Amino acid sequence: MELSMEMTPRVEVEEDSDNNKGSMWDLDQKLDQPMDEEAGRLRNMYREKKFSALLLLRLAFQSLGVVYGDLGTSPLYVFYNTFPHGINDSEDVIGALSLIIYSLTLIPLLKYVFIVCKANDNGQGGTFALYSLLCRHAKVRTIPNQHRTDEELTTYSRSTFNEQSFAATTKRWLERYAFRRNALLILVLVGTCMLIGDGILTPAISVLSASGGIKVNHPKLSSDVVIVVAVVILVGLFSMQHYGTDKVSWLFAPIVLLWFLLIGGIGLFNIWKYDTGVLKAFSPVYIYRYFRRGGRDSWTSLGGIMLSITAYSGQAAYLMQNKEHVVDAFYRSIPDKIYWPVFIVATAAAVVASQATISATFSIIKQALALGCFPRVKVVHTSKKFLGQIYIPDINWILMILCICVTAGFKNQSQIGNAYGTAVVIVMLVTTLLMILIMLLVWRCHWILVLLFTGLSLVVECTYFSAVLFKINQGGWVPLVIAAAFLVIMYVWHYGTLKRYEFEMHSKVSMAWIVGLGPSLGLVRVPGIGLVYTELARGVPRIFSHFITNLPAIHSVVVFVCVKYLPVYTVPEEERFLVKRIGPKNFHMFRCVARYGYKDLHKKDEDFEKKLFDSLFLFVRLETMMEGCSDSDDYSLYGQQTERSREALLNDNGNTASSFADPTISSIDSIVQIKSPSHANFTSRSSDRTSSQAEVDQTEFLNNCRDAGVVHIMGNTVVRARRDSRFYKKIAVDYIYAFLRKICRENSVIFNVPHESLLNVGQIFYV
Repeated sequence: MELSMEMTPRVEVEEDSDNNKGSMWDLDQKLDQPMDEEAGRLRNMYREKKFSALLLLRLAFQSLGVVYGDLGTSPLYVFYNTFPHGINDSEDVIGALSLIIYSLTLIPLLKYVFIVCKANDNGQGGTFALYSLLCRHAKVRTIPNQHRTDEELTTYSRSTFNEQSFAATTKRWLERYAFRRNALLILVLVGTCMLIGDGILTPAISVLSASGGIKVNHPKLSSDVVIVVAVVILVGLFSMQHYGTDKVSWLFAPIVLLWFLLIGGIGLFNIWKYDTGVLKAFSPVYIYRYFRRGGRDSWTSLGGIMLSITAYSGQAAYLMQNKEHVVDAFYRSIPDKIYWPVFIVATAAAVVASQATISATFSIIKQALALGCFPRVKVVHTSKKFLGQIYIPDINWILMILCICVTAGFKNQSQIGNAYGTAVVIVMLVTTLLMILIMLLVWRCHWILVLLFTGLSLVVECTYFSAVLFKINQGGWVPLVIAAAFLVIMYVWHYGTLKRYEFEMHSKVSMAWIVGLGPSLGLVRVPGIGLVYTELARGVPRIFSHFITNLPAIHSVVVFVCVKYLPVYTVPEEERFLVKRIGPKNFHMFRCVARYGYKDLHKKDEDFEKKLFDSLFLFVRLETMMEGCSDSDDYSLYGQQTERSREALLNDNGNTASSFADPTISSIDSIVQIKSPSHANFTSRSSDRTSSQAEVDQTEFLNNCRDAGVVHIMGNTVVRARRDSRFYKKIAVDYIYAFLRKICRENSVIFNVPHESLLNVGQIFYV
């Protein structure tokens, strides 16, 4: 049975508020200390997994299908999108091929392989991975929920720099004004939304181009039949996503390998058979001749050349003698004897290319969700071995519907190609702008190198961008509309999340007031444990004050649970939970902070409640043991939640480590650092019988409270715009954000909270 209690106080959150730091504020600081005394002790406890050479080879083979599949299907449509109105001069083919060759050299090879791929977050890529790197090197996160203890995580890698360096100047420039941080976030969101658009357009153009091969041998076949075939393939592709990348990649990798061998072989055959003169395209002189001869048409053809990633010399050689076949040059250039086998492999390769972008879309949406920029959706972890292989059902079906709409709506790969080119160019521009900051803040490159990279990248990419602008009305508007829709959703959700966090920060309850109520909190303390969920890592949330002022009783033990995501790809299990006591000991109040990276999933923590209680019991155990040490006044401890560590730390043969701190705080606030069994090494052992008895009493008390029942208390905060707000703010908050909150998953579902032990505390605040 789900309990529900709705209370609607009117709270208005101002954008800026001054904190009156008086004696009461000082008392609050003593009663609720930050969790950072011994956070650094865990850095040497965790060791990242090392993969064997055999496993790395396996992953590399799988990457052929998941990663490189998208890079290999461009031959199906590039020349047609480059010359949609036909080829007037054979020299144009060589000029276009020369552009393709040098575009590949400058962009995928020099920029991405040698530079951008090195800017990864422990192997994780994408705009949000770059953003996470920047967030660790500068205070640019718009939701300021990070604490200095988070910087002690093993995976929280960052570089330091001299305060007088250019990197420090850039850092201060970014941090000085909020609008600069917001501009950076919007830039990241634009790149993310364009990548989502890519996840829609790539399956459409790849599958449609591959299916078009049917008409080569059957010219009288209706184009509608090709569309139907493409739609059927797309439905099948999206329907198999729930099996996961780990399973389908074994099927896809051999297909892509065979595809690369085929297009390479066919290309060599065509060069030998038709015209070896196309190799002149390696001279950049033909680029100049191409632009001089073609004028604006040559310029706008850059939008089609943007789609090129692989070798095209064979098709170019064929087109030198068959200019009229530019529409389906790839299939026309295939020798008749192997036409249908190549057609089957091409169609399969198109499916693989689509899989690559779909997987990337799932990954980047998961990152956005973790950083508070996307509504809560169901995320399924499809592999028990590898972190990051996920499936998002809701997004999968949305992508499928939009992809089918694009395919059936345009019925023309040229217009889809224009849309695809627009998305690719904008993603490249966003990547370049983010890389500028990465080079300055993370790599600390000399400004001359940064200027050189920026100049070369922008010259090439802005040239292509100017070309795709001419094709906005020819299909290029599609990714802009898709990106705009997702951008509104993501930014409005982030705005609402930010305002909710600010509301909790501004309206948190003073610990001094809580202490003033006495150990009973002015109520009857009934057996049981209350888990109060909050976004605050410090302070008492407002929902707790509503609870104790509107109900006559409160649980014997209260635990404030804060679940927060950090700008790291993962938080090791050994460092996930942070536990401390708040207030005097006889208040029986604790805080537990559970920290996650953007690749971590709550699905792995179905026993979240059990792990939380394990950390709580370990905390009490070690706290009592340390109190028996004469040389210890304060102690700290992080949480390791495995059953083995629980047994090890509860073992009487364990040793106890202690640290020194302010003795005036030790009786009020203590943190215990729970170590894994392989690293926990306690340097002393308490033999005080009084301490032993206290330990038993505390453990028995917590056990009795847990047996009496656990209630999960969650805030159901409703955000509304003030009456005097501007109309666009009312639309964003009262309609868009409210709708997203209504359709997204509840926190109770994410945390696997049983309905019979759930208590919702509702409140409304106005922004």
